[in-house]
Amino acid sequence: MKKFGFSMPTKILFGPGIVREEGGALALGKKPFLVTGKSSARRSGAWDDVLAVLPGGYEVFDQVENNPSVETVRRGGRLARAADCDYIIAIGGGSPLDAAKIIAVLAANDVDPLDLYTEGWSRRALPVAAIPTTAGTGSEVTQYAVLTIADEETKKGLGGFDLFPRVAYLDPRYTRSQPLEVTVDTAVDALSHLIEGYLARRAAPASDFTALKGLELWAENIAALKAGSFSLENRASLLLASTLGGITIAQTGTCLVHALGYSLTYFHGLPHGRANAVFLAEYLRYTETVEPQRTEEILGLLGLSSPEDFGELISGLFRQKLDNFSLSKAEKRRYVQKAVSTRNMSNSRGEPGLEELMKIVEASVKS
Repeated sequence: MKKFGFSMPTKILFGPGIVREEGGALALGKKPFLVTGKSSARRSGAWDDVLAVLPGGYEVFDQVENNPSVETVRRGGRLARAADCDYIIAIGGGSPLDAAKIIAVLAANDVDPLDLYTEGWSRRALPVAAIPTTAGTGSEVTQYAVLTIADEETKKGLGGFDLFPRVAYLDPRYTRSQPLEVTVDTAVDALSHLIEGYLARRAAPASDFTALKGLELWAENIAALKAGSFSLENRASLLLASTLGGITIAQTGTCLVHALGYSLTYFHGLPHGRANAVFLAEYLRYTETVEPQRTEEILGLLGLSSPEDFGELISGLFRQKLDNFSLSKAEKRRYVQKAVSTRNMSNSRGEPGLEELMKIVEASVKS
């Protein structure tokens, strides 16, 4: 019998209009620091809903870029401290939500962001309310945040129990403002979380439940993803699948797909979900040899019979956007070397090493 724990301290509020209906839970203190990107929060309608329910003054930090940098969160933390804010409201996709969590730490701890990776922090992070405008990262329900670390030429995750948002507002209407490309990229990001969470070494019965339910919901939207046309019901179930993916990896962590995908985002600018998509089919082909039952369950829930079918699904979703993507032999070796020593690798079943990782990369990307 496997021993396991399960922690999910985030209060989840779900449904159209939920921010205005349940706005009281948004006030986690006296003065919020609003963290977002340049336009997505306003374009989605989330911004107006939040301002409509805030009881008083607030400060705004709308400078978060895709794949946020150390300097961005350093600046945000400094401004939050100077404004004497006592909680954070994060609005946007995974980048604003991740940045907001680290800003919440820096607002309470006057330290350099890079030191958090080696020394941690002493004072509890400010509480965070998270409002996602994409259906992909699940960051609204995880204790993780990812930054781009230029010195290490990669994206790198940071974790801590107080990074779990206190409350998450999930309104599927906010995802309607996303273009089709972003909707697909983020949906595949959610899919990779569900797959990797179910195949992770740290998977346990409780996380299996959320992963399998998330895969079931995701599969119900394959036709919509292929057609590029989404009803509000489609968007609601994709958002819920994404959140279930976040709940899953909050317990299990991710696997080698993420370790490889980070380099494609850092060096080639591929969106995170698309970067993961490059390796997912070959990852399933590998796990079919070391964990055949779980791999078969994943494929069955998606209505597929083989990793080859999965690869065709992914290719169809990206509409040839990956057809011309290639890596040199040197790039492949470099990215494998960067990935092989990560915790994501040690969380992958079958004890894959350098040779297995290189086979996955070689089969996934042409030279």
